[in-house]
Amino acid sequence: MAIRLYVGTYTTILGHVHGQGEGIYRYDVDPASGQLTHRGTTPGVVNPSYLALDPRQRFLFAANEVKEVDGQPGGSVSAFAIDRATGGLTYLNRQSTIGTDPCYLCVDRTGRCVLASNYSSGSVVAFLVGDDGRLTPATDFVQHSAAEYNPKPPPGPHSHSVNLSPDERFALVAELGLDAVVVYRLNVETGKLTPNDPPSAQLKRGAGPRHFDFTPDGRHVYVINEQDLTMTAFAYDATRGALREIQTLPTLPAGVTGRNSTADVHVHPSGRFVYGSNRGHDSIVIFGIDPASGRLSLVGHESTRGHTPRNFAIDPSGAMLYAANQDTHTVVSFRIDAETGRLTPTGQVTEVPSPACLKFSVV
Repeated sequence: MAIRLYVGTYTTILGHVHGQGEGIYRYDVDPASGQLTHRGTTPGVVNPSYLALDPRQRFLFAANEVKEVDGQPGGSVSAFAIDRATGGLTYLNRQSTIGTDPCYLCVDRTGRCVLASNYSSGSVVAFLVGDDGRLTPATDFVQHSAAEYNPKPPPGPHSHSVNLSPDERFALVAELGLDAVVVYRLNVETGKLTPNDPPSAQLKRGAGPRHFDFTPDGRHVYVINEQDLTMTAFAYDATRGALREIQTLPTLPAGVTGRNSTADVHVHPSGRFVYGSNRGHDSIVIFGIDPASGRLSLVGHESTRGHTPRNFAIDPSGAMLYAANQDTHTVVSFRIDAETGRLTPTGQVTEVPSPACLKFSVV
């Protein structure tokens, strides 16, 4: 078994981000030491800030986080074929997301349907995938509106991530601008989205939900909130696609000040822990999960040994966590204590320019 790591990067200046990447980077992973060995770079991919892999490891999809091109929405998703022997990528095609700054992707377990969220324009788009891995033009598009939820001041809707429920009957969207997790029924055969009933779960005003993750048993969902620096635990009703808030806790230690925001969140494969990244404080917060109630208890914080951990990933075995420090251009590996959930740095630090997304592939 070989483990590869694909790293999406920022390649251009985008707002406050001064991207220095060249495209999508590929590494071999030593699961014992946490060392990454560079095996190749796919250049010329503009701002591949989020990646998603076909479940059978045949194709890779990249969100091209772009605002406008010639006055038109410039966001797109690119498709690549994966060489199984080397992990190398061959460009297939690209389709418009009909929006600006797509920043998150997911793929259903059949590899037939891809969903993307447009952050700046506040919308969600679906595509179908051909047998050859090429993306069709959008099969559905939903524009969010502040009038549909609890209205709040501008900037209005900002769809920050989209993911599927464990049974893939529903697509959930973390709507940062509307302080809601919006829920749709999904038909993966046609690539169509239908508003659910209930249509959303509302968070505290000003929370700013960014990313979320399910527990392995599908009973609980953890949402990391970018603007008020909290983690919210929800109970999930798989029959109705409904969320019920259980608890909200801060992601920072008491007394921390300065400019901070949260970024990514992942539940450990064991279901016993959930991790979230803090930018500014530049740390990973660790919570223990009560499996019966879904409630959280703080375990601690671990420095990411770099600045702006926009993204991180837990390796397939659950033994290692890799943090992508966007502004210090490093990926740092940590061992995960299976009993406590605590992190210990391995000492392995890999230089990667402007890393924005980490995705593992097992072949």
